[in-house]
Amino acid sequence: MTTKTTWPLVRVLGDRDAGLYLCGVVVSGFGTSALWLASGVWVKDLTGSDGLAALCMLAMWLPTLAGPLLGTLADRGRRRPLLIGTNLLPAALLLTLLGVGTTADLWLLYAVLFVYGATGVVHDAAESALVATAIEPSLLGDFNGLRMTANEGMKLLAPPTGAGLYAAYGGAGVALLDAATFVLAAGLYAMLRVRESRPARPTGSGRRRTMAGARHLWAHPVLRPLVLAGGVTMLCAGLNGAMVYAVVDDLGHSPAYIGVLYAVQGAGSLVVGLLCGPGLRRLGTRRFAASGVALLALATALRAVPWDPVALVCCAAIGLGLPAVLIAALTSVQRETPGALLGRVTATAHTLVYAPNVVGLAAGAALVELVSHRLVLVALGVALLVTAVALGQSPARAERTAPRSPSDASPA
Repeated sequence: MTTKTTWPLVRVLGDRDAGLYLCGVVVSGFGTSALWLASGVWVKDLTGSDGLAALCMLAMWLPTLAGPLLGTLADRGRRRPLLIGTNLLPAALLLTLLGVGTTADLWLLYAVLFVYGATGVVHDAAESALVATAIEPSLLGDFNGLRMTANEGMKLLAPPTGAGLYAAYGGAGVALLDAATFVLAAGLYAMLRVRESRPARPTGSGRRRTMAGARHLWAHPVLRPLVLAGGVTMLCAGLNGAMVYAVVDDLGHSPAYIGVLYAVQGAGSLVVGLLCGPGLRRLGTRRFAASGVALLALATALRAVPWDPVALVCCAAIGLGLPAVLIAALTSVQRETPGALLGRVTATAHTLVYAPNVVGLAAGAALVELVSHRLVLVALGVALLVTAVALGQSPARAERTAPRSPSDASPA
């Protein structure tokens, strides 16, 4: 890798605040990934029900639908204290899970997971807004790529750790671990040196302020196609994910082989996180995102081939291609949005991009029982390729909705 390519990564890693952000992502992501696995196993052990176990994931995902509303909280005050609070609150709530021991206590687990998901929406919006003020705009793609790498790394390490901890100490042990990671992450965010000015007092009705993020996304010629392409991509990714059991069965393996496929996919995502910054600079946001979606389209269609080497290569390609449009969309939101709106715009973009994934998973679970999974995978590949071609078209020149000076980008 050349000096020109690595230098921005070195600058990001050498920045004190960027390093603290990434450490916070690693620490809290480790606890979240461990709990994500353990909560479903916990419910399965208590009830024996697959459906009730699946509700754990739904409880954590459901608040994403309220992103435009929850995002307003990230624009009401300073973001650094909010980041600290959104780590300490779930840490305290997780301690209440120490009393969960029977099916009668499951309501408490679901309630904590729901609040956990809601604070996560606010946390992500506040973090994105604060990062945009603390990190040089030209380095945002590199930072977001490293953040993706850190997240995916935790998804590879944390689930087996959580499973082992659950086997040894039960769900309470995993809850304690997650609470500790949140407290540690709060301490890391408290060490940030970012200086923030107090936001202006909100004007207009609450509904108008809530919808301001959606209006900004829809009116912006750069953000609208990226967010729409991200939503379509995640819808197809959900449908693709629902086919995984049929794919493994077609390969002649037991369901446990899914772990191998996801590990290979995670390795691909680790790599693309390091390539995002250079890729965004060389190709531009839309062409970089379109290239990732095109790679995802090819890999999805080829999963219909029942051969292990092809399946493994396709999983690695999915790991490489899928994050491209997500990182491109988030980086563009940070660059193209005025600071006062950034929390709402980020949360709204997350809703529009990630909510379709849940719809795709649900629809795919029904579709795989009715139609050959090979036909579905080829159709998804075609749909993704159309999305990539549409996204790769040369966009009109975008104008910033509000001026941003260098001091706006990095007040510290």
